[in-house]
Amino acid sequence: MLCSSDRVMLRLLGLLVLSSLCSAMLHPNSTQPSMERSSNSDNNTIYWTGSEHNPPWPPNPHSGPLPTGPPWPSDGNMTEMLRMFLPGGSSMPPMPPMPPKPPMPPKPDPQICDFLFSLPVPPPADQIPPFCICSHCKGTVGPKGDRGDRGLPGDPGSPGRSGTMGFKGHRGFTGPQGMKGQKGDIGEKGHAGTTGFTGMKGDRGFKGEKGDQGAMGAPGAEGPQGETGTCPTTCDSVPGEPGEQGMTGPAGARGLPGMKGSEGPKGMKGDKGDLGRPGEPGMNGQKGEEGEQGMCECTDGADGVDGMPGEKGDNGAKGDTGAKGEQGNMGPKGNQGDMGIMGPRGPCSPAIQSAFSASINQSFPIHDWPISFPRVLTNKQGHFNPLMGIYTAPVNGTYIFCFHLAVAKKPLKVGLFHNFYPKVKVTEGTYPTTTSHKIVLHLALGDEVWMQVKNSDTNGMYTDTENTSTFSGFLLYPDSCEFPRSRSPIVPHPTRGTYSWGNSEGITTPSQN
Repeated sequence: MLCSSDRVMLRLLGLLVLSSLCSAMLHPNSTQPSMERSSNSDNNTIYWTGSEHNPPWPPNPHSGPLPTGPPWPSDGNMTEMLRMFLPGGSSMPPMPPMPPKPPMPPKPDPQICDFLFSLPVPPPADQIPPFCICSHCKGTVGPKGDRGDRGLPGDPGSPGRSGTMGFKGHRGFTGPQGMKGQKGDIGEKGHAGTTGFTGMKGDRGFKGEKGDQGAMGAPGAEGPQGETGTCPTTCDSVPGEPGEQGMTGPAGARGLPGMKGSEGPKGMKGDKGDLGRPGEPGMNGQKGEEGEQGMCECTDGADGVDGMPGEKGDNGAKGDTGAKGEQGNMGPKGNQGDMGIMGPRGPCSPAIQSAFSASINQSFPIHDWPISFPRVLTNKQGHFNPLMGIYTAPVNGTYIFCFHLAVAKKPLKVGLFHNFYPKVKVTEGTYPTTTSHKIVLHLALGDEVWMQVKNSDTNGMYTDTENTSTFSGFLLYPDSCEFPRSRSPIVPHPTRGTYSWGNSEGITTPSQN
């Protein structure tokens, strides 16, 4: 048996033998390439002795492992080497006979590699000796070269297989409650579910509107006969006092025409009437017959004196209207007249407008803070802040505010505030019901108006899918029709104060005796 030190020495010797084998794997060979070429051969092809076209090494040097030699050298001096290291120079047991040594591969010749790579057209990679490939050469590492240019992007790869579904993760933390979204569309009617448990009795609903008058009922049964009356001292009927004259009735319809009456007696001769107008002149009479010629007893004499002119005749009748003549030329422009008296100022049409209307989306608002009305119905000018529930006056003028609130589950005490001072307070102790109010206020530019509830016990303002609580207001008319000339009018800072229920201005409560 060998001791532990002998085993160590044997391991060291084995390492030396392996290093010797690695260095002696290749030995010189007389195999050289033939440079003889025929007239029909390729100038870039190398022909080796003992073969026509292929070199003596495998065509694919990268496909298999490197050749290895026998585990022991062939010179037979391994025994002498082991004896030198064994203690006492004792001899080793006889070694088994060694197998015949296989032929060793040729020793690499660098000239062949230089010749192959200096050709105009280098041979293919499967015809280059393995020792000419740098992957099988062990040389010194050169300096790192410069980084090359970035290559073109490759074609996108095919999509990978869909991975398996992972395990279900742990449930995350519950996030904060989000704002209530808008009402969705009505979905399709689902299947009838199973009958649930009978719920608790709900709150009393609001009083419904008065219904239409019902149809006439059937006549009732005839009542029993009344008791026999007693006769007074005299059974004769006594006429009662005449009643008051009634009101004149409406005019009746027009009656039918009556029949023609008989002819009455002839009346007495009437007075002489007025002189009538002259009649129209008669037509010209016919020409009379020519008379007999008279006897002329005249003598020729001088002309007599002219007679006196006759009286002026009456005006002739008015002639017919003649045809319309052509329009004459336009006359010259007259002088400008004096300016008239300035008329009274007419009503103005204000250029600025302001209106809003909004409703709550959550019942029972907090007290000592303006009630927010986030569900905006109209607010085109943006003068109302729905989240804070505060309206800011854009101009000096007269405004109208009103609110309509639903009350349920608790009483309601609500007020309308103007710059931290309550202007209107309303108390509604019955529920469920509704309450409303309207007020006219004069506001200055930058004044603020909002609504508040008194405390948590009297904040019964309610809303659901069937009830809505709204707050509205608008500008009735401004103090001046002139629009602010600057692009950004100077708005005064709002009044500072504390949101509280406070006391109304100028209100005193009489003492109860």
